[in-house]
Amino acid sequence: MSSDPRALLQELRVQAEARVQAGAASLDELTHDRESSNDDDEHDPEGVTLSSEWSRLTGLAEAAASELRQVDDALARVDAGTYGVCANCGRPIPAARLQARPFAEYCVACAEKLGH
Repeated sequence: MSSDPRALLQELRVQAEARVQAGAASLDELTHDRESSNDDDEHDPEGVTLSSEWSRLTGLAEAAASELRQVDDALARVDAGTYGVCANCGRPIPAARLQARPFAEYCVACAEKLGH
């Protein structure tokens, strides 16, 4: 992991923001396709239905927005001087966990206990 968590988190933020914007653009495009389509795509035996594509894109957009919020929260913890400290027990979060999940808020034991 980078010795500078802020730099890593900023990079993750840029990537998550790009996914949020791409998801919004894809959903806008699909909305336009749904409005201009008078086909009954739910009964079209070929290809993916507009409804299933809508569900898939919505899930991806929600996941990107969630990650963006988590990264923003981690950046706030960096600013507050609490990054890398478990929000539940107050012990340091192991470096390996932060490397795998840079926006981790809890140590492994607390995350398991809390269901995160």
